Amino acid sequence: MPRTLPRPHRDDLRIAVGGLLGGVLLWALGIHPRPASDGLVLWHAPWGPLVPLAVTAACEPLRRTRPRAGLLIGTAALTLDTVTLGSIVTVVLYTDLVYAAVLYGTPASARRIPWITGMLTVVGGVVPAALWRDPQGLLIGVGIGVVALAPAATGALVRDHRDAAEAARLRAEQTALLAEMDRAQAVTAERARMARELHDVIAGHLSAIALHSTAALSLDDAGTTREALAVIRENSVAGLAEMRRLIGILRDAPGHRESAVSPTLDGLGALVDRARAGGLDVTLDAGHGEVPVPVELAAYRIVQESLTNALKHAAQGRVRVALRRRDGRLEIRVSSPYRPGDTPRVPGSGTGLTGMRERAALLGGTFEAGASGTSWVVRAVLPLTEGDPA
Repeated sequence: MPRTLPRPHRDDLRIAVGGLLGGVLLWALGIHPRPASDGLVLWHAPWGPLVPLAVTAACEPLRRTRPRAGLLIGTAALTLDTVTLGSIVTVVLYTDLVYAAVLYGTPASARRIPWITGMLTVVGGVVPAALWRDPQGLLIGVGIGVVALAPAATGALVRDHRDAAEAARLRAEQTALLAEMDRAQAVTAERARMARELHDVIAGHLSAIALHSTAALSLDDAGTTREALAVIRENSVAGLAEMRRLIGILRDAPGHRESAVSPTLDGLGALVDRARAGGLDVTLDAGHGEVPVPVELAAYRIVQESLTNALKHAAQGRVRVALRRRDGRLEIRVSSPYRPGDTPRVPGSGTGLTGMRERAALLGGTFEAGASGTSWVVRAVLPLTEGDPA
């Protein structure tokens, strides 16, 4: 497929037409920079200045699309203009071609053209002055500097500012993109945290309610039914209280400060009592002492979820909960009777183990859960030192 050339910019076409008309007007008025008696004028034809003028004007549409080609052709046209009566407009159009070649050309052209024009300016001033032994020879270098070096330096300056602005825009876009990615990650992390919290808060109470409602429906005994309904009511009230606490955290309103208090390890006794009321035979051995608040909340939730799983899956027998503080770490161990092949009394999604593992990982700790002989053991180790991530 043939490659199509880019169309000239509309402003470049206006510059070309305007320059051509202006040069023709000056020619018609007989305004020329050099008199016919000048020794450099080799082409005395009256219409001679119009040729380089037309060529230079024709190069203007190339100033953005083909700036290097436009500059080369324009240089040849300017050289031809020096042997005619000349046109000021041709010189002005050429300075624009130099400026455009630096501004819109390749990075290599933008680096080389100012150096070349600078060298020509120095050579054009020093060599004639040295050969002619006349300081006026320096004026040739000044002329080259005005026609070539000045527009090249201006183009380089404008290009540097343009590149700096583009780099700043890209950095701003990257910063905005990174901020958006951070925001999305923060939202995802917050959603995961709230999912863990909601699961840990509600799962235990709903499991107890499901088990005891099943018992109340299956047994035709008034006393057993009354006990089951009492447990159901207790877990319903406790679940609602936990939900109010969680909503208080989300709202963070002054009226919910009291309800937003996080559970502590001092509440493990009440947690174990509720598990016993749910039908578990639980023993608690808590030797933890004072621990940091993040570790305290994670340990409480791990014990809570372990008791919930024991309520749903454990076989008949004793459930043991032990907390020990050793070597700057808090060790949590919950073991419950395990019999392979038993059907869970309450369906589960398996997210409880995932939530406990995530809680331990967020604090830089470890988590293990699995069968060990006739027991199912949950073991978590949480660091207590301030340097560990929380």
